Amino acid sequence: MKKLFVFVLFLNLASLSAQNWTADDAKTFQLNLNAEFADAKQSPLETSDLKKFNGLNFYPVSSKYAVKALFVRTENQKPFGMKTSTSRLPMYVKYGELHFELDGKKCKLNLYQNQELIKKPGYEDHLFLPFSDLTSGKETYIGGRYIDMKKPKSSDVLIDFNTAYNPYCAYNHKYSCPIVPLENDLSVAIEAGVKKFHD
Repeated sequence: MKKLFVFVLFLNLASLSAQNWTADDAKTFQLNLNAEFADAKQSPLETSDLKKFNGLNFYPVSSKYAVKALFVRTENQKPFGMKTSTSRLPMYVKYGELHFELDGKKCKLNLYQNQELIKKPGYEDHLFLPFSDLTSGKETYIGGRYIDMKKPKSSDVLIDFNTAYNPYCAYNHKYSCPIVPLENDLSVAIEAGVKKFHD
C-alpha cells in the first residue's frame, strides 16, 4: 500500500513542486550567506580569499528545484558516528527518508539528526540533509553539499535545493566536515544552490 501511495505522489509532483515556495525566500538565503562570508568575524574563508571576496557563485534560483517530497519517519534508529574530513566522528541518527521525483527519476535522501546539536537552544528541531549529485566535482564541490531543515510537521515536505550550500571544508581545510553518506548520492544533476569555490 505504501508503494502505491508513493507512486501516486510522484504523479502529482510537477503540480506540487512550487507549492508554499517563493523565489524571494531562496534569494534571501543566498544574500545572508554572502553576508556571512564577507564578515571577517564569522567567515570560513582563508584570509587571502576574504580580501578578494565578491560573493559566492550560485545557480539561478529556480522553482524546478523546490521539490515536494514524501517524508517517511524512521523509528528506533541507532546513533552512529558519521565520517568526516578528519578523524572526528559526530553522532547522528537517521531521522527519516525523503522520497521525490526529479527529471523523471525516483530519488531518495536520508535526513539525519545531530545528537549534540539538538541539545543546544534553538536547534531542537534541526535536521541535516547532505547530498551529492551529478554536478559534484564538476560545477559544484566534489564533496557534496548540505541543506538545513526542520523536523517535518506532516508527510509533505518541501526540499529547496536553491538553499544548498558547501561545507566549510570547501573553503578552508582547517574545518572538520561530515562526508556525504553514499546512500545520499543522487543520480540526477541538482543545478541549484551554491557552486564550487575554487577549480
